[in-house]
Amino acid sequence: MANHDSWLDIPKGSHFSRANIPFGIITTSSSVEKHAAIAIGDHVLDLHEFARHQGFMELQDFPATHIATFSQPSLNDFAALGQDVHTKVRRYLQNVFAKETPFPGVLRDNTETQRASLFWRDQVTLHLPMKIGGYTDFFAGKNHAYNCGCIFRDPNKALQPNYLHLPVAYNSRASSVVLSDTGIHRPLGQFLDNPSATESSFGLCRRLDIELELGALLCKGNQLGEPIDVNEAEKHIFGLVLLNDWSARDIQAWEAVPLGPFNAKTFATTISAWVVLKDALDTFRTPGMLNETKLHPYLREALKENVYDMNLEVELTTTNGETATLSRTNGRNLVYSFAQMIAHHTIGGCPLEVGDLIGSGTISGAEPGTLGSLLEASHGGKLSYDVSPTIKRTFLEDGDRVTIRGWCGGDHSEMVGFGECSGTILPAPKPLWLDT
Repeated sequence: MANHDSWLDIPKGSHFSRANIPFGIITTSSSVEKHAAIAIGDHVLDLHEFARHQGFMELQDFPATHIATFSQPSLNDFAALGQDVHTKVRRYLQNVFAKETPFPGVLRDNTETQRASLFWRDQVTLHLPMKIGGYTDFFAGKNHAYNCGCIFRDPNKALQPNYLHLPVAYNSRASSVVLSDTGIHRPLGQFLDNPSATESSFGLCRRLDIELELGALLCKGNQLGEPIDVNEAEKHIFGLVLLNDWSARDIQAWEAVPLGPFNAKTFATTISAWVVLKDALDTFRTPGMLNETKLHPYLREALKENVYDMNLEVELTTTNGETATLSRTNGRNLVYSFAQMIAHHTIGGCPLEVGDLIGSGTISGAEPGTLGSLLEASHGGKLSYDVSPTIKRTFLEDGDRVTIRGWCGGDHSEMVGFGECSGTILPAPKPLWLDT
């Protein structure tokens, strides 16, 4: 069924409606050079080729230097142009694809430009959308923090004393951020065989887990020593992606004291391919989780609707092709916003850069079936979790495929979604010196 608002056939329920217009990086059979594109319905518009065929001729006050950013191998240069430019381009492309487009000769009635620049999604290869120089993972999902605290500590002291005073985070590894559909090798590391063990063992991670998160990619940085005001911080956000911060729970339990996660987190982080602009998400703002703690002034955000009413789900597919839903939750289950995370990240003077990735932390609900990690679902590995009547998991097995989806809007509105953030667990290569 075609979307009645566009001359292009956009299936009903598509994550990539005309209300969205997310940006990514592609190559095609006719061009091995990476360049920018947008997703719309089941199609992709190659912005490099679109520009070569005068596709932006009707966009006023858009210089050639701006157009040239669409020919770059990442979105960093386009992102650095700022949110006003992002919004201008997005709205122009929405008009180009409108059913009653004011620019019919640009694409709708121009078969030559269509042949050169408009592809089916399965005809293009996707790549990481941005060059990511820094990656910081926060812990802003209060339900997840509480659930984990109950597993490892007295439930009356589940949240650490600092938790509601500041957005807790750690610096992770940008070089292992990978695109959706990249295989994830089971990591090797040290761990304790049981809680009473006094000597560590070495081998394959046995408690491999997911973390359902959102990621913010930045379009604007700051100078060394200059904090970003919390009420200006959203101007630094280019857009959002889905994020799976794969976690080796047994390795993490042994190595994390006293400085926090290291090898347990840095082996891989998966993000979705299409960056949904902040502008496209503004319609779906909602208040985050209540925090009654009196925050320091640098974290006091004037905007109350500071997170997104976003449907999130995790699907597990086994090696024999069985598929079941592991979790369904919502983006409102965050106690800190990305603006607060950015403000806290820079309050000591840390410089952020265009392309930096900020992870939200695991987003969980409060009920079974709404949890963003197997650690929570299995109560720390003590129970087998019934994903379905035929699929039971404590942690991930080799061959498991995990797919995260996220979208805003429902059946009666044009959806703004991210597509998929997927990864399949591959066996770790076995070193010759491994004893197991």
